[in-house]
Amino acid sequence: MDLELTDRGIIWLGALFYLAGFIVGCFRLPRRQQPAGGRTMLIILLAFGLSSHTAGLYLRGMATGGCPLGNQFEIIQFVAWSAMVLYFVVGPAFRVSLLGLFTSGYAASLATIALLIPQWDAVRNARIFPNAWIEFHAALAVFSYGVFGLLALTSVMHLLQNWALKQKRLDGLFWFLPSLVQLNQINYRMLLAGVGLLTISLSVGASWWVRDTASVHWPKLLITLAVWLIYASALFLRWRGKLFGTRLAWVCVALFFFAMASLGPVNTNHRDTRVILTPAP
Repeated sequence: MDLELTDRGIIWLGALFYLAGFIVGCFRLPRRQQPAGGRTMLIILLAFGLSSHTAGLYLRGMATGGCPLGNQFEIIQFVAWSAMVLYFVVGPAFRVSLLGLFTSGYAASLATIALLIPQWDAVRNARIFPNAWIEFHAALAVFSYGVFGLLALTSVMHLLQNWALKQKRLDGLFWFLPSLVQLNQINYRMLLAGVGLLTISLSVGASWWVRDTASVHWPKLLITLAVWLIYASALFLRWRGKLFGTRLAWVCVALFFFAMASLGPVNTNHRDTRVILTPAP
C-alpha cells in the first residue's frame, strides 16, 4: 500500500476517509441517528476535497497536462469522484440522508479496488486529447458514468425499501429509506440526467469527429454508443410507463455493471503518448 505523499498516496488517504465515513454512518444506524450526521459529513468532506481525493486527481492532471483520464486507474477514480460531486449536489436537494452513507461506501470500494490493481496504473497516458473540446467530451462522458453510479445506488435503495416493506422491517438501515414513490422519482431524474450528459458528450465528440474521421477509434465509439443506447432505451421505456418501480431499479443496477465493464475496452483504444511510470507495489 503506497501511503507516501504522492498522488496515489493522497488518493489512498481519500479512500480511507470514505471508508471511515461509511463505518461511522453504519454505527449511527442502530440508534436511529442520521447516518450522514455532522461527524460523518466532515469525514466525507475530508476525503472528497479538503485533503484527499480531489487533491490526488488534481496532481494527476497537473502531471499529464489535462483531465486525469489516461488509464483505467484514473478513469475509475474519476467515476468515484464524480459520484461524490453529485451526492453533494443532489443529496440535499432530494433530502436523502442515507445516500451519503451509500455513496461513501461506493466511492471507498471503487477507489480501493483501483488502487489494489497496479496494472491499471502501470502506464500513464499523457496528452491523449488533441484539443479542449475532445477533453471536455471525455470528461463529460466519464462524469455521466458517475451519474449512472449514483443511479445504481438509489436503485439499490429502492430494492431494499421494497424488500423491507414486504418483510415489515423498519429498524436500522430501513428506518431511513425514502418512500418507494420518492425513490422512483429520484431514479427517473437521475436516469434523465445521466442520459442527457452522455448525449451532450457524444454530440461534442461528433462535432469534432466529422472533421477528422481518421482520428475516430471505432471500437471505443461503438461501445460508448451501446451504453448510451441501452440507457436511452431504459429512459424511453420509463417515460412511456412500461418500465418503473422495482423493474427499473433492477435494470439500472444491471446497466451500471455493464457500463463499468465497458470502461476496460474503451480505455484500450486510446491513441496516445505514454509516460512510463514505476508500477505501484
